[in-house]
Amino acid sequence: MSPWISPLTLSARHVQLAPLSHAHHDALLEAVRDGELWNHWYTAIPTPEGMQAEITRRLDLQAKGSMCPFAVIDPATNQAVGMTTYMNIDAANRRVEIGSTWYRQSVQRSPLNTEAKRLLLAHAFEQLNCIAVEFRTHFFNQQSRRAIERLGAKLDGVLRSHQINPHPMAPGALRDTCVYSIVASEWPNVKTHLDYQLARVRA
Repeated sequence: MSPWISPLTLSARHVQLAPLSHAHHDALLEAVRDGELWNHWYTAIPTPEGMQAEITRRLDLQAKGSMCPFAVIDPATNQAVGMTTYMNIDAANRRVEIGSTWYRQSVQRSPLNTEAKRLLLAHAFEQLNCIAVEFRTHFFNQQSRRAIERLGAKLDGVLRSHQINPHPMAPGALRDTCVYSIVASEWPNVKTHLDYQLARVRA
């Protein structure tokens, strides 16, 4: 594991981000079945049968220093409702990507996502002294693109024919990847923006 980013717990009112472990398997299994999320052809979300392997994959990448995976916990139930990560960790250039994120359908479009991103961004910019934080998503994943843009991230560009889509509903299809980022100088305004959004929820 990279000494720059180590497993940690981040907590706030609407969400807790805990180091991912196999102990979260059963709750994540229930979460992914809420909305049958694996059927979205434009994103890579594990099937129920593949959940154990996906947890193992993320923990293996953590051991290699390229990922820091979290289980997303709903404080109301104390159960895991999804996953998120710091990934593509580049300690030399103080850059990370926040990605491989999914949530059960019942908590989507709730303050949970905003607060989770607020926690991850604050840790990245204020503790890790990141130069930039990236977000990447499929060109056709409009829900994800809107959510990233609502955070205040800017579109850096589109990597055309970037990857081969492995989803069985799109055999051989090529993925155009939208790359967004927030740079360090933008963080104070983004932080104010996210705090304002969360304050409106509390009100």
